Amino acid sequence: MDYAQLIKPIRLPAGFAAPPRLTFEDIVASRLGREHLAEDVAGINASLDLIRETRGGGWPAGPVTEDGNYIDLVWHECEFREGYSFSYAAHTDAGEYLGCCYFYPLGRRTPLSEELARCDADVNWWVTPSAHVRGYYEKLYRALRRWGTADFPFAALHFSNRRVPG
Repeated sequence: MDYAQLIKPIRLPAGFAAPPRLTFEDIVASRLGREHLAEDVAGINASLDLIRETRGGGWPAGPVTEDGNYIDLVWHECEFREGYSFSYAAHTDAGEYLGCCYFYPLGRRTPLSEELARCDADVNWWVTPSAHVRGYYEKLYRALRRWGTADFPFAALHFSNRRVPG
């Protein structure tokens, strides 16, 4: 079977609501939405090279604008509400913006394969350069591993970042 053109949706148990807020050590992740517009635009634009190096993929193709990013944030809100994907803005517990993290359907970022189809979600993330030098790239990875199996009911996660901590 050719899986490459397929998307495996995220399946949550009946009655399970994706958490709007997640915590791990000093990281607080909240449902990504339009209230994050200013800090998200600034964070993305300050992180273009780092996102390409660590997260990989075709996004962002270049600097983002407030108008364009507003559309993306509303799209993330809709996907979260519909249970299609779950995107979060990550901050320190003191309120410093760190970046974003995502639980996506399999096949959306990485072509689906028989092996990948055994997983429950595609997980990826990015952090700002200042967060990166302070170790938050690795810390957010550890947080996502915990959230994916403790706060979400996932048994197997696929981390699709170009650089996944060892």
